[in-house]
Amino acid sequence: MPSLRPLSGTAAELLGLLRRWDAADDPSPVVVATSGSTGRPKRVVLSRSALRASADASHTRLGGPGQWLLTVPPTWVAGLQVLFRSVRAGTEPVLGSLDDLSGALSTTTGPRRYLSLVPTQLVRLVRDPAAIRALAGFDAVLVGGGPLRPEVRTHAEAAGVRVVETYGASETCGGCVYDGVPLDGVALKIGTDGQVLVAGPVLFDGYESEPDRTAAVLRDGWFATSDLGELDHDGRLRVTGRLDDVVISGGVKVPPLAVERMLARHPWVLEVGVVGMPDEEWGERVTAVVRAAPDVPRPEPAVLRDLVEPRAWAPRGFVEVPGPLPALPNGKPDRRALARLAAGR
Repeated sequence: MPSLRPLSGTAAELLGLLRRWDAADDPSPVVVATSGSTGRPKRVVLSRSALRASADASHTRLGGPGQWLLTVPPTWVAGLQVLFRSVRAGTEPVLGSLDDLSGALSTTTGPRRYLSLVPTQLVRLVRDPAAIRALAGFDAVLVGGGPLRPEVRTHAEAAGVRVVETYGASETCGGCVYDGVPLDGVALKIGTDGQVLVAGPVLFDGYESEPDRTAAVLRDGWFATSDLGELDHDGRLRVTGRLDDVVISGGVKVPPLAVERMLARHPWVLEVGVVGMPDEEWGERVTAVVRAAPDVPRPEPAVLRDLVEPRAWAPRGFVEVPGPLPALPNGKPDRRALARLAAGR
């Protein structure tokens, strides 16, 4: 049976529920069930005011309300937002498929057309000339849920695609930072430990029936994301890793995400995931699992290490694998599966 507590059902079923929910006098919050980055289940409570603030600020940033194409599961916060933005815009979302992006695009009739993807989806689409032509027909293609390789974005933009990289979490109603800039009403700061903190009307009410867990991340109106980041001189956010995803090698804290971005600059590296492997001398040995680009000669390890700064972060081992790297359903790297590959299992 379709439900908003927790979110369950088909896209069409949830769209009907959300329309009634948005028009109700004083509705109960939506609850989004998610495994979380650690695998421990969470039930994130989102009020109508928070979802309205997020959806309306998103449309303001993008240039106005429009028609959305849904290609992610409707029970993810990204899918929920596609449906709820449609409710707020008064438009009918297109429940399409990436297998026929051109066909899905042709069914949109709104004055503005939007699409939301995870990075893995965009990586696959830019390899297909017909798909990338279709992507260029959207007024904006939002990409969130994980890191997007710069060269993938560059390739898409060169083909006329307006890519908007989003950052957020279920606890912030999804993307609340677009291309490093917070949406209207959203505030960012970096804690003393380098942790990204978010405040504003888009924040969740808490974790259902877990007051202690809520209190651990909601502090004086700020949500502690567990992501590491920095703000540049213009106040733009750059995420560098996670507090719970740091390799400690020889006493040095190494953020895998930052190392992956530097290694990905080499043409031999089609995909890369960095993990820490047990090591008697170093505690953890920084190891890169690489899916190599075809027809590109394998470089010497020293060439790849030279790409990484500071040098103490450079991988001590490289493991080449033939197929796509393992990812979680939301497109983020599956570190446990990567570690198994690095160990030859």
